[in-house]
Amino acid sequence: MRNILITGGAGNIGSSLADRLSSDENNFIVLVDNLLSGVVKKIPLDRHNVIFIKCDVNNFRDISSVILSYKFDYIFHYAAVVGVKRTLDNPMMVLNDIEGIKNILDLAKNTSVKKVFYSSSSEVYGEPVEIPQFEDTTPLNSRLPYAIIKNVGESFFRSYHREYGLDYTIFRFFNTYGPRQSTDFVISKFIDFALKNEDITIYGDGMQTRTFCYINDNLETVERILNHGYYSNEVINIGSDQEITILDLAKKIIKLLNSSSIIKHVDPLAEGDMTRRKPDISKMKSVLKRELTSLEEGILLTSKSELF
Repeated sequence: MRNILITGGAGNIGSSLADRLSSDENNFIVLVDNLLSGVVKKIPLDRHNVIFIKCDVNNFRDISSVILSYKFDYIFHYAAVVGVKRTLDNPMMVLNDIEGIKNILDLAKNTSVKKVFYSSSSEVYGEPVEIPQFEDTTPLNSRLPYAIIKNVGESFFRSYHREYGLDYTIFRFFNTYGPRQSTDFVISKFIDFALKNEDITIYGDGMQTRTFCYINDNLETVERILNHGYYSNEVINIGSDQEITILDLAKKIIKLLNSSSIIKHVDPLAEGDMTRRKPDISKMKSVLKRELTSLEEGILLTSKSELF
């Protein structure tokens, strides 16, 4: 039996990971979340090997009582303040996430934890200085509080490995979407509006580009890394390498869902809306060993899911 802790377990990726890992009877999974943006209904509580505890990872007494109550083999530290607008509006709350990182690492090194997995972000790359963005050579050009905290968090993981021998893998997530994602994020927001035939709002001219990774591609890669120990004490980009403008994304969703939504443009965001994102995913492809889900298929799967 493997005991696994997932922080941020009521969020899109955390709850989806719990759903996937709990299908293996050898996994016992504890999810913690302070429910700032997470939603309990996303959690697969119908599984006998999944439990949820409302908990603030940034509060040492809160999280220590959980970790010391279970003999965890692995921790996925996915808890964080997320969303461009939320992180810009609450910079001090974002900075406080440093405490959660330190709490997890201090408790992990002093208990039975074999490895900690950390959800970093594409935002650490900041405005791109090269495309695609490589894990080991692309400079990290981040300015915003959220990105800086993710970057600092990565340094904490490396330092704890060097000082205490605590193993880690850092995931730099690039726009992972799926049925459990809240409508605060671009694909789920556009799908929600399109299904309701409501106007779709785009910041600026919509020429900024992103890549979008369907949740199952993320989860299968992560599960393989957990089970086989790939890329231990390394960083790996988790995303898609198929680039699309936000304007073309909106048009694609409207067409796929046979929607009558109209695209409307508003002023660009003052900050936080980077011009391009495109990762090198050679490492991810070496783990996944299959073609990634196409954007068209992922949009349809998301829109038709009962979880959306």
